[in-house]
Amino acid sequence: MRIDIITIFPKIFDSFLNESIIKRAQVNKKIVINVHDLREYTEDKHKKVDDRPFGGGPGMVMMAQPFFDAVKKIKSKRDSRVIMMCPSGKKLNQKIAKNLSKLKNLVIICGHYEGIDERVREEIVDETISVGDYVLTGGELPALTLIDCVTRLIPGVIGKEESLTDESFENGLLEYPQFTRPANFRGIKVPNVLLSGNHSLIENWRKEQSVKRTKKYRPDLL
Repeated sequence: MRIDIITIFPKIFDSFLNESIIKRAQVNKKIVINVHDLREYTEDKHKKVDDRPFGGGPGMVMMAQPFFDAVKKIKSKRDSRVIMMCPSGKKLNQKIAKNLSKLKNLVIICGHYEGIDERVREEIVDETISVGDYVLTGGELPALTLIDCVTRLIPGVIGKEESLTDESFENGLLEYPQFTRPANFRGIKVPNVLLSGNHSLIENWRKEQSVKRTKKYRPDLL
């Protein structure tokens, strides 16, 4: 998969994209990530990418021209899905991430200030995605969330792919509780069933715990 990110703060991505699973995915050529500075696509000699909103109001709005030209150049002859990170978008979930992980090319647009000229959404964006019902200072953190969520679902990125099947939201439930050594930590013991070696009992226990945990923390999923 190739992922192109359009932002006015490209350095935000440096650390995250060069650590852990995302770094390994790039080294192993499972993904190619390119970060593009929106200011390099503006026609303004001062590299300006925003202006005052029509109709008045506080703040600045990001102009359409730099985004139009950036997307045109990045896509070129490549068939890419263009995604804009925005609070008014569809809320990101595991199903959306799975669908995106099957694509070959993604272009992610990061907004800032009071938002982006609506003509960008109307004319060049294929999908608008939100990471939650709250507002951040920009689209960079949501973009990183999307990249992390999608990348780990690409075949070969996670070492043991079967570990993906028991995760939260995979079967409509939250994942069961996990424990590791020691079996007794300061008097708090691991459930005996997990030490039994009986895989059938362990599987049943995990299913029961998934239901209990979902009822307690996310009853809306049931």
